[in-house]
Amino acid sequence: MITAEHISKSFGDVQAVKDVSLVAEDGKITALLGANGAGKTTSMRMIYALITPETGVVTVDGINSTDNPVAARARMGVLPDARGLYLRLTALENMAYFGRLQGMSEADIKSRSEELVSRLGMEKFANRQTDGFSQGQRVKVAIARALLHDPQNILLDEPTNGLDVMSTRAIREFLREEKARGKCILFSSHVMQEVSAVCDEITVIDAGAVKAKGTEAELLRLSGQDNLEDAFVSLVTTSTLSGANP
Repeated sequence: MITAEHISKSFGDVQAVKDVSLVAEDGKITALLGANGAGKTTSMRMIYALITPETGVVTVDGINSTDNPVAARARMGVLPDARGLYLRLTALENMAYFGRLQGMSEADIKSRSEELVSRLGMEKFANRQTDGFSQGQRVKVAIARALLHDPQNILLDEPTNGLDVMSTRAIREFLREEKARGKCILFSSHVMQEVSAVCDEITVIDAGAVKAKGTEAELLRLSGQDNLEDAFVSLVTTSTLSGANP
């Protein structure tokens, strides 16, 4: 379980995130939904302890990520906005390298790698150097690498950005399987269809601030709209939301 309470971050005169709070529960898929530049990536970076919040606190399974970032990171698997593969390594070598960083044994790395290669449909390119991979192949390798140590908490920043239909469907199915295993999944997205297809809870963010949160049905009811795209537009352009719970 991940909680962020009143986190904020500025870069010079620009306040990128303003007093954001959210909860991502085990056994659920939670979305941080916002347009490009809304503050999603900065919020995610604070949550996975890459940068320190100026205010507020993030806890991961009860661990304060500011006080103990190493222990908090060990409980998370992160797909950042920059995929950051080592291009001269094969897909399997990328995965093994990160497994060793997590302190996994060679036997566990091999077993878990084989499982993820199968589940993500990576058999045809697992032994190829990642230089020249398609966007979908790179994302699959980055997800497998991040989740090799089987973390309880999965954080994905725009996981299907630029993917084709088949790769997107594969990632969605994988997330549903991890949810069924009781994992806590938090991902950021600006794609309404993506959020609608897989998410249990949604936090709407705009200009660095939370505008509303709830299930899709609750956001539709709150906005008076009949689809998530129209609800999103209504929520981020309305200054006062009667009954909202940001």
